[in-house]
Amino acid sequence: MNTIIIYFSGSGSTRIVANTLSENLSTDLIEIKDLKSRKGFLGNVISGVDAFRENKTRIFPETIDLEDYNLIYFGTPTWAGNPSPAIITLIDKCDLQGKDIVLFATMSNSGGQSAIKRMEEKVKNRGARVVESFTLRTKNKSYADLEEDCINIAKLLDLNLFNQN
Repeated sequence: MNTIIIYFSGSGSTRIVANTLSENLSTDLIEIKDLKSRKGFLGNVISGVDAFRENKTRIFPETIDLEDYNLIYFGTPTWAGNPSPAIITLIDKCDLQGKDIVLFATMSNSGGQSAIKRMEEKVKNRGARVVESFTLRTKNKSYADLEEDCINIAKLLDLNLFNQN
């Protein structure tokens, strides 16, 4: 079974989680880039509004061919209790019919479960089945702490089980 982790990261925390998962589970890995400037205070406010309204954004790559993958991870930071516009934009472009999905969301304080719930609705509407999901709090954690937390979650949820043929 071929597995890929697709993620968007704003501050770098989601990137650490995705990279740690990829290294430990031996998966392919693609980072989605949001081409809209989201820097500074105003950028943060606009990002929260865009996430809340599910506004689409320009992303790179624009689409990903997932034909060769049976298991797909989608990872996102939580913005205003929602997934990032970049991940929602990508999910809405993907053919997920018959795919198994693992969802993860990073969050500073809270809102990760609502972001997971919304992504779950989106991928199910595209014909996929969610086999697992998790959230990870990032506030005041070093990258080493995030890596350790991620490895512990992967073991706890036995994520390696889903990678078996």
